[in-house]
Amino acid sequence: MLVLRTTIYKVSDIQKATEWYSNAFETNPYFNQPNYVGFSIKGYEPVLQPGEDLTFDKVESVVSYWGIENIQATFDLLIESGATGNEKLHGVGGVLMIAPVKDPFGSVIGFIYNPHFQLKD
Repeated sequence: MLVLRTTIYKVSDIQKATEWYSNAFETNPYFNQPNYVGFSIKGYEPVLQPGEDLTFDKVESVVSYWGIENIQATFDLLIESGATGNEKLHGVGGVLMIAPVKDPFGSVIGFIYNPHFQLKD
């Protein structure tokens, strides 16, 4: 095993999703094709792929959490951009906080504030 590298979000409208994720992650895709739109966040990849017959009843048993520095500002930006709160922004112990949201295409994106986390070689 190396590291968690890629999280794929299936979307019903890849063009609209590309615009939304560019705004939400404040970056443009490094790879943009009709069947794969890849972003790079310090080497990690949120990826968009078209999905057929997608519903908002997607499985939520696994959620990838993206580390952030200001959880309230990120949560507010995503809600203002059209996401919905999948859970309320809340603490999970100590100063750790999480904020899972549902993007406008039904995928759950998790965000976590954890000042103790450090990348290891």
